[in-house]
Amino acid sequence: MNAITFPPILFLKSVAQLNQLPEDKGSEIAFIGRSNSGKSTAINTITGVKGLARTSKTPGRTQLLNFFEINPEQRLVDLPGYGYAHVNTTKKEDWEKVIAIYLKTRRSLKGLIITMDSRHPLKERDQSMLTWASHYQIPVYILLTKVDKLSRQQSLKVLQETKQQLIKLNDISAVQLFSAPKKIGLESARKTILEWLNA
Repeated sequence: MNAITFPPILFLKSVAQLNQLPEDKGSEIAFIGRSNSGKSTAINTITGVKGLARTSKTPGRTQLLNFFEINPEQRLVDLPGYGYAHVNTTKKEDWEKVIAIYLKTRRSLKGLIITMDSRHPLKERDQSMLTWASHYQIPVYILLTKVDKLSRQQSLKVLQETKQQLIKLNDISAVQLFSAPKKIGLESARKTILEWLNA
């Protein structure tokens, strides 16, 4: 079986206000997650482009909606992380308002990838995001990141527990293990994203 490769992709633009968004056409997949959940690293690994999404040891560095273009009809979006970003409350509220309106109104949005640190999955803000996505009927695919920091037995246990918790939450989101350094789950993540983009 041939390995799944991601098509060439380039940075398109960074957006702070809704009136700066690219034209709402074609298909778009957005990435979101708690600060320091490995979101930007996951984007770089999945696309195969080192440094496409900016990574940092300082949580909350993604402070804009960053758009990457495969072609004029297909894009990925790196949304600001939620959690403990080192920004003032007013700015954080502004981000959240922009993100909320984007998720609610963006017609080209075909799915949401939520990154969760496999050592701390389904925190309160993660659950809120799942509820929001479900309400607006946005398909969700969860990447349990950083599984290289767990043993295989621990990572499988986390995956099973997360699936059980999603059932309790009455949530139908798909979930998988993911490690950027070890490329665990890379093929599955690429397959899902490309299927969504081409649907």
